[in-house]
Amino acid sequence: MPLTGLRVVDLTRILSGPFCSMMLADFGAEVIKVEPKRGDDLRRIGIMGDCENPYFVNMNRNKRSIAIDLRADQGKEIIRRLVKTADVLIENYRPGVMEKMGLGYGDLKKINPGLIYAAISGFGKTGPYKDRPAFDFIAQAMSGFMSVTGTEDMEPMRAGIPLTDTIAGLYAAFGILAALRRREQTGQGEEVQAAMVDGMISMLGFASSAYFATGKLPLRTGNDQMVVSPYGVFQTEDRPLAVAPSTEKTWLALCRVLGLERLITDPEFDTNEKRRENRLEMNRMVNEKTRSLPRDEWIKRFNEAGVPCGPINNLEEVFSDPQVLHQEMVLESPQPTGPVKMPGFPVKMTEAPARLRRPSPQLGEHTREILKEAGYDLNEIEQFIQADVVA
Repeated sequence: MPLTGLRVVDLTRILSGPFCSMMLADFGAEVIKVEPKRGDDLRRIGIMGDCENPYFVNMNRNKRSIAIDLRADQGKEIIRRLVKTADVLIENYRPGVMEKMGLGYGDLKKINPGLIYAAISGFGKTGPYKDRPAFDFIAQAMSGFMSVTGTEDMEPMRAGIPLTDTIAGLYAAFGILAALRRREQTGQGEEVQAAMVDGMISMLGFASSAYFATGKLPLRTGNDQMVVSPYGVFQTEDRPLAVAPSTEKTWLALCRVLGLERLITDPEFDTNEKRRENRLEMNRMVNEKTRSLPRDEWIKRFNEAGVPCGPINNLEEVFSDPQVLHQEMVLESPQPTGPVKMPGFPVKMTEAPARLRRPSPQLGEHTREILKEAGYDLNEIEQFIQADVVA
């Protein structure tokens, strides 16, 4: 696998950091998940029942777990021992916490000059907001994302999933790989920083470009697209349908499928700019046509004509969709309490694909073997356990 031999010490919890280390683990990295003795908080958040917490299982596949009390001097020393042979350390504590423990980048690079140290935070490690607590909702709000999400007749809306956590984790993983490549060239380690708000700002795309170009605040356009029209959700005879004819070619095809050829030369709709200006009337005419047939019939006709479209699936429909199943986007982890399903690997590689090598770990499941690999003898390990330094 492409990352086989890469050793990662993972001091993260909840979502952003575990998502980052999971992507590395999926492609072969050896990830040592360092948890407090009570466990990652994600073990206790969300859906519970007879099985293990599926949120935790989803984010922590392909990792080993060691439980360490980082308040204890011996616990900190164990981290330093692990770092000596590590390629990467990832943490998502509030800025300054690792430094107070003597485990910041400046401390650890003295032990391992080639270490790639990745820090994920809400706002960044420096600046006026560095000490503020941050969660996904706050980052969505402060990044400007919520200001362009929803419609003008409703309050700003957050996305229904924790986007800023996963985007920060994704950027951190990218930064780690870039830093590893630089280390190959220079032999030097690196500190990688990824902030939730920064990541979300980078995703603003058309909204930020339009603001910089015009100085005007973008409107919340809901399912309409601020650049292209028509574009959005249209009603059919039975269920709504997403349609996105975003090029002139697909606009012409849409007109022909709907029997609206007259609009091709209509002076109010013959350019995309005019269609944007007359968006409400444009949408009304498309909706009037799409209401005449069932959704699946329109999907068939639009696809045959090359017009991008798709059903608005719920999760039951997503995870039974033939293309999703073909892409192996449903994965099952054989946990001790029973199998747990989760989304599969989104990146496909032909020669060295990602794979599930081990289930998500039990708390401290690998404490003894990790300590042994770090050079501690059986007597030292037992002393750590008796002193409540590890579990």
